[in-house]
Amino acid sequence: MPPRGQGSVQRVRIGPVWLDALTFAETIDEIERRAAAGMGGAVFTPNVDHMVNLARSPAFRAAYARASLALVDGQALLWASRLLGTGLPEKISGSDLVPRILERAGKRGLRVYFLGGAKGVAAEAAEVARRRYGVAVAGVDSPMVARDGEAPAEVIARILEARPHLLLVALGAPKQELFVDRYRRELASIVSLGIGASLDFVAGRVRRAPAWVSRAGFEWLFRMAQDPRRLARRYLLDDPRFAAIFFRTLLVPRAERLQMRKSP
Repeated sequence: MPPRGQGSVQRVRIGPVWLDALTFAETIDEIERRAAAGMGGAVFTPNVDHMVNLARSPAFRAAYARASLALVDGQALLWASRLLGTGLPEKISGSDLVPRILERAGKRGLRVYFLGGAKGVAAEAAEVARRRYGVAVAGVDSPMVARDGEAPAEVIARILEARPHLLLVALGAPKQELFVDRYRRELASIVSLGIGASLDFVAGRVRRAPAWVSRAGFEWLFRMAQDPRRLARRYLLDDPRFAAIFFRTLLVPRAERLQMRKSP
């Protein structure tokens, strides 16, 4: 990853997660670099819900510890980083990242495999990507994957046979991160991205919140209004537990919450 200047921050810790201090443009460039070079890697986009679940799950924490990139997803985490005095450059949510990645993949000839989502969603998203961005679609699959990320052997075989540069994994957290981590050796040359509901957005099945709603930090409310039965518990009961994670992080000395880039 190219340095951004002497003494600049490389990663910031919030709770158990080290978040990469990258701009959107740097993130796209780094993912392209890894994909084109066959370096592979795991790219996760932690949000408040991830933080709460990480506190409960050792396997989830282990997957994050081995991630190549962890990007700040959500205005709340961005604000938290600034209140902690270790501000990250900007929000890089999965729903914003995926269209930009698809656009870059189309321009650079990177092959993309679409995995997960509800029935038909991956195929619809792949068709949109092909039509709108000129993406070379390596494959599409919506397999049954266990809660611990285990998938049938033929699922991994199909991915390997397709030889994608990028694997978009839309299984929801923590299943998608556990899947990517479980098969990190088999998929070592592929950049795997855990993208949650982003295929629904690409396919047009779910509306994105307006930009001003997202900037104001109310994207969660917009999403909950569309699917209250599934999301109300997460946003109203589980996610407020992030406050305790924030205050525990605040007690950690600032020097232990930063990793600095080495001078070139």
